[in-house]
Amino acid sequence: MRIEVPLAQASRLLNHGPTVLVSSQHGNQRNLMAAAWAMPLDFKPPKVAVVIDRQTLTRRLIEASGVFALSVPTLAMADLCTTVGSVSGQSLIDQGREDKFGRFGIDQFSGPVLGLPLPAQAIAWLECRVLPDFGVFDAYDLLPGEVVSAWADAEVYRDGRWHFEAADPRRSIHHVGGGVYFTLGEMLHTRNLDAS
Repeated sequence: MRIEVPLAQASRLLNHGPTVLVSSQHGNQRNLMAAAWAMPLDFKPPKVAVVIDRQTLTRRLIEASGVFALSVPTLAMADLCTTVGSVSGQSLIDQGREDKFGRFGIDQFSGPVLGLPLPAQAIAWLECRVLPDFGVFDAYDLLPGEVVSAWADAEVYRDGRWHFEAADPRRSIHHVGGGVYFTLGEMLHTRNLDAS
């Protein structure tokens, strides 16, 4: 079951550093790619950043539409992440093939605010509007966006935080290079120490 995450808490969906899937769409073209470099930037309004090479189809679609989405994939989606991160969306178009959603049989739903295609198997989804006045848009591969909707899977995210301790196949993944991922280890609870 998907639950809405308050925008003030949207950063919690990314602050543990997961690999993300980036959805883009403009007109009748859409694409999905994996990205290992994504992070929260700000709280009010919530902002994120993701690194997307300016030569990719994803980046061109985002620049044309002004919107993108980030989804947090699971351990069960690791092979899919490697595949959509390795296969060029432009090459599929050039070959007259289906886009990645169709080619790889990715179940998807439309984002509630921007209508972007989102992978249904993920555990969190953030729809974003590009912040072109951020000062880095044209000079770097860093792409900043303002989060306009945030959702998570209630099985692993509730009460304002992740609950991965009993959700092995539903854990997020973290790319370390060469198609290798790891998942988070045991949860550690700390206590507040009074410094006075």
